[in-house]
Order: sequence, then structure tokens, then C-alpha cells
Amino acid sequence: MRLSRIIMALTVGFAVVAAPTAAGAAQPQPTPSPSGPQQPPQYPPQPPALTVNPSTIVLGQTVTLTGAGFGPNESADHTVATTPLAAGLPGQAPARRSDGSTVAMAPVAYQAAAPSRFTVKADAAGEFSTRYTPSVTGRHTFTALGATTGRTATATLTVLVREQPTPTPTRKPHGGLPVTGDSIGTPLAVGGGLLGVGVVLTIAGLAWRRRNRFGTGSTR
Repeated sequence: MRLSRIIMALTVGFAVVAAPTAAGAAQPQPTPSPSGPQQPPQYPPQPPALTVNPSTIVLGQTVTLTGAGFGPNESADHTVATTPLAAGLPGQAPARRSDGSTVAMAPVAYQAAAPSRFTVKADAAGEFSTRYTPSVTGRHTFTALGATTGRTATATLTVLVREQPTPTPTRKPHGGLPVTGDSIGTPLAVGGGLLGVGVVLTIAGLAWRRRNRFGTGSTR
């Protein structure tokens, strides 16, 4: 009798221990992803940007174009569009029509024509830098287009006319003609020398004649 009670107690104990395990096994288990572990979400790529420094120059100066946000080692194709400056801007001489109204001046050539299309290769971080020297005045719009990603960015540059130096005004003596320099100094010096030679020759001739006159009288 005592043995049967012991066997019953052991049976009840095993049943209590096995019940949570069976309940856990009955619950649905998460299905593993067929593609492996989940990847962290990727951040959106940096938007492309193009800057020009400085943004305003006079004709003949050089600027630096800097790009960012393009594909790694990607080639960026650049185009340059130029429009004339509006009349009245600093460094831009206005032209006038017959009725007195002003119009913008056409671009003025300064040197060999700068390229309107060129290509720059980005580095592993999608960045690049290059130098550019405009050959005409006006407002230049640079557009960079990624050859692989198709990303595009623009920047604007203003090129003004180089100011001409103001001539120094000619000084005038009191109420006289303008002083134009020493251009008459040499003729005056030559004329003065010839005049001196003439005076010396005249004095020598008079002395010679006077001596001859005295010599002729003493002979008689």
C-alpha cells in the first residue's frame, strides 16, 4: 500500500514538471526569415550639392567647383550655360539705344574660350573638386550630372568686367597749356647750343676783323 502511494506521488510530480514544457511547445514559434538575419534600415543618401567659390569674380580670375553627394568613383558631366548681365550691375557698362534706354552688354572675350562641357570624377566618398577660369562675362550656371546615379546639382557664378585704371589728369600751369612732359626739352637744348656756338663764332669774327684792321694801319 505504501509502495503504491509512492508511485502515485512520483507520477503526479512528473506530470506537474512536464506540463509547462508541453504548453510551451504547443505555442507557435516565429518563422525564421528565408533571407537570413534582418538588416538595419539604410539611411537615404545625401542629396547632391554643387558649390562655386568665390561666387562673384572679375574676368580673368579662377574659381573652384566642389561637388558632394554623388556616387563613389562616379563621373560627373558638367555643362556651363552663360547669360549676359543685366544693365546697371557693378562692373557692367551699359549700352544705350538711340532713344536713350539702356541694354545689357554682350559678353566680351578675354582669353581662349573656356569649355562649356567637361567631366570630373568623384572619389570614393562621392566628392570632387576642380578649378575653372571663365573666358566671358555674364552669369554662368554650372550643372553637374552623375553618369551612373543620375544625380544632378547646379551652382551659379557671376563674372564682371575688369575695371580699367583711371588715367591721371594732366596738370596745368597757372592759366597756361597742359604740361605734357619733357618732349620739348631736347629741341630747346639743341637750339640753345647752336645759339651759343653762333655767338662764339660772331665774337671770334669781330675780333679777327678788328685785329686785321689794326695790322693794316700799322703797315701804312
